[in-house]
Amino acid sequence: MKLQVEQVCLSIDGEQIICNINIDINDNEFIGLIGPNGSGKSSLLRCIYRILKPDAGLITLNNEDIWKLSPRQMAKSTSVVLQETSTEFDFTVFEMVLMGRAPHQGIFNSETPQDIEIVEEALLRVGLQDLAQRNFLSLSGGEKQRVMIARAISQQAKFLILDEPTNHLDIRYQLEILELVKDLGVTCIAALHDLNLAAAYCARLYVLQAGEIVASGTPEEILHPELIHNVYGVGADVLVHPKTGKPHVFFFRQGN
Repeated sequence: MKLQVEQVCLSIDGEQIICNINIDINDNEFIGLIGPNGSGKSSLLRCIYRILKPDAGLITLNNEDIWKLSPRQMAKSTSVVLQETSTEFDFTVFEMVLMGRAPHQGIFNSETPQDIEIVEEALLRVGLQDLAQRNFLSLSGGEKQRVMIARAISQQAKFLILDEPTNHLDIRYQLEILELVKDLGVTCIAALHDLNLAAAYCARLYVLQAGEIVASGTPEEILHPELIHNVYGVGADVLVHPKTGKPHVFFFRQGN
């Protein structure tokens, strides 16, 4: 599954949010969006999963305009995991993951033995098979995120969108969730706050600032003190992590 974003611009209430965005994601590539709060990361992702329609530009999946796909076609190809999932109804974990099968079912069809098998396999993959009958609202933040990853797995979409999926999670769950995503073998774009997580898990990064892409490339190519200072307004030392071999950023306030 390949994604192309070409010259995309978006305005809301007359205010330009993003402009002239160009992104290419290859099949099975894990790409990160980084940048400060308000830089346009979430707005760009909302354009990609069709919550917001751009004023200009083109977004394609496998060379097809996403706005020409039916809702069912879009749901079969694309799954979305947000930083928080709220529901007024207390579904079980199994029921939440089963919702990922909806694009593959008819309007009046109930789940099939194959659907149940796919859900069980998804729960096993994220290590939640023993919590299948627990109420979703009773889970911890990390467990809820693993449920949403399991739902994305059960959806069997080949393109995954993550909008700050590790926010509010402790370190262990941050690592577990991104490790899970990386091992899925699907095309993925993720908005991430933590530069070190982005460097560790993403093949390439796009840096947004004030609604525009100001840099792109591998973590090694773009995570340098000058760029970090220009974009985030802080000092940084960038070293090679002794375990991962990836760039690791140490931040400090300028003048200290």
